[in-house]
Amino acid sequence: MDDGKTASQAEMLGNRLAKKYKHLRKWAKRVGTDAFRLYDRDIPEIPLLIEIYGDAALGALYERPYDKPEAEELLWLQAMSEAAATALDLSPSRVFLKLRKRQRGPDQYERLDETGETGIVKEGGLSFKVNYADYLDSGLFLDHRKTRALVRSQSAGKRILNLFCYTASFSVYAAAGGAHETDSIDLSNTYLGWAKENFALNGQDAVMADPLDYNGAAKPAGQHRLVRADALRFLSEATQSGKKWDIIILDPPTFSNSKKMASTLDVRRDYRELLDLTLRSLSPGGILWFSTNARGFTLDPLEFPGIAIDDQTEKTRDEDFRDRKIRSCYTFRP
Repeated sequence: MDDGKTASQAEMLGNRLAKKYKHLRKWAKRVGTDAFRLYDRDIPEIPLLIEIYGDAALGALYERPYDKPEAEELLWLQAMSEAAATALDLSPSRVFLKLRKRQRGPDQYERLDETGETGIVKEGGLSFKVNYADYLDSGLFLDHRKTRALVRSQSAGKRILNLFCYTASFSVYAAAGGAHETDSIDLSNTYLGWAKENFALNGQDAVMADPLDYNGAAKPAGQHRLVRADALRFLSEATQSGKKWDIIILDPPTFSNSKKMASTLDVRRDYRELLDLTLRSLSPGGILWFSTNARGFTLDPLEFPGIAIDDQTEKTRDEDFRDRKIRSCYTFRP
């Protein structure tokens, strides 16, 4: 490892973080959050992602396009971590930087570590549990912040379906907005348990429900339900039973070949079939929120005749994501 080069990069990173943090922490306080993205490969030779979660900084080194010995990479990462701690006035123990490798299918749900380091962050007057080091992601997707707020503003008295719900932050927002009921669907027991904790943090009780209940005459018990199921299979079965929702949130993984799913899912290939299936479960006058992180994704409204489609990408992009278009977001209204 070139110590001189590493020291120079650490200095550049520290200067960049200090400058951005000064601006973004004031903005974050104004909008009512203590979790925001601070750095995303701003300096090309320092390919890090760094986010602030309360009194901690989380981040990862993007997979480089060339091979580098892991031991050297870890030393480099340690130097960047120390620079971040100094720039942000944090204890080094509150900076969590890890090697980030692209994970697909079932791997995206696997633990990376077993530290058990968790915390609570605030957003929009609500509280959410985050995990600092054990998973690929923290438990709260920060780029959906504005979209969550919009869903909350539309949720009073409505029935909400949250597909591929992850830790159900959208559902928690909907509940806070007065939703009549929410159904949150995910394949991971770990994330559904996490979702239940998020509801509890905000004074709401969520219950685990069997997906088979939706095919019967009786409605599953509970106002806020967490369902472990393949989202595509769940939609098909819900459609057959005539179940409808007023607002549906559809934020699928870009690609998944989980063994728990009936088939592979590739958003670029399958988005039309997925959206058609979801729209069949939408109540008349309802709203489908669809978003994807698939790079270069394009959607042709002519593929959905009779549906009013609005591109919400710019409207839902917040201050800490101004420099990058990392997702696309649309609303569909029949």
